[in-house]
Amino acid sequence: MKILFMGTPDFAVFSLDALIDAGEDIIAVVTQTDKPQGRGYVLTPSAVKRRAQELSIPVYQPKTLRDEAFAELLKALDPEMIVVAAYGKILPENVINYPKYGCINVHGSYLPKYRGAAPMQRAIIDGEEYTGVTIMYMDVGLDTGDMLAREKIEIGPDDDFEVIHDRIGKTGAALLVSTVKDIKDGKAIREKQDDSLSTYAAKISKEDRLIDFSLSAKKVHDLVRGLSPVPLAQTFTGKGRLLKIVKTAVSTADGETAAPGTVISTDGGVIRVACGEGCIDILTLIPEGKSKMSAADFVRGRGIAVGEVLCPCK
Repeated sequence: MKILFMGTPDFAVFSLDALIDAGEDIIAVVTQTDKPQGRGYVLTPSAVKRRAQELSIPVYQPKTLRDEAFAELLKALDPEMIVVAAYGKILPENVINYPKYGCINVHGSYLPKYRGAAPMQRAIIDGEEYTGVTIMYMDVGLDTGDMLAREKIEIGPDDDFEVIHDRIGKTGAALLVSTVKDIKDGKAIREKQDDSLSTYAAKISKEDRLIDFSLSAKKVHDLVRGLSPVPLAQTFTGKGRLLKIVKTAVSTADGETAAPGTVISTDGGVIRVACGEGCIDILTLIPEGKSKMSAADFVRGRGIAVGEVLCPCK
């Protein structure tokens, strides 16, 4: 079967590698255009483009999928199946309906929960105990197509986005390979989604990253780990200096109360901050203009003091 693979970030590389390892015929890769990154705004290829080039697979980076040029490219490639994994753009109907064996997607949630752009992060932020991965047929709706396979994935109390991203990526890749085989063998079973159970995982905004210490320590911890290592939750010191928070723990200390956001201790290598319920221990952070460091190093550098109040704005 001739497969056209469409994907962009590291998450998609798991699936691309799995298809190659399974001996599938990847005729080409479609990925997003190179993006400027870093302080020098250097044009940087996507993770999928880099991997495809290593594998000597033809790479295409159309600015749009809706013009005649891409329609002609699709006709020339003539894929029997399209596999999509975090491509980053909505596919038009003519692309979805082109291949004989359909257009299937690897989605990082246990559908119908967490349809949308940020399913892994949102599940962690919401304090879910499990999420999952779904292989589904694509349609014109947002992650609304018929499901082909699903697998649940546990979220541990301290698992962050990186851990869950890799866990889902690996599990989804294996599930994709078996699903492609089932489709070829005529054994795939379609299951419609129950729309009444659906939830939406919106893209992470700048406002979503701001820590509200009036929430419980558990909710603050879930936000931090859901956004770590990227794009990172953040707060500001009493002097208006930005702090990006990399790692936290819910404090086990008892009997310590103060207004939410107040630094109540800097002992033991942690920065303990009062929350609306309980306290959060900041373990690792990135101060404004500096590299990642431990809370202990930040305290030793006199970057913060007991009694200082952290807040979500300057």
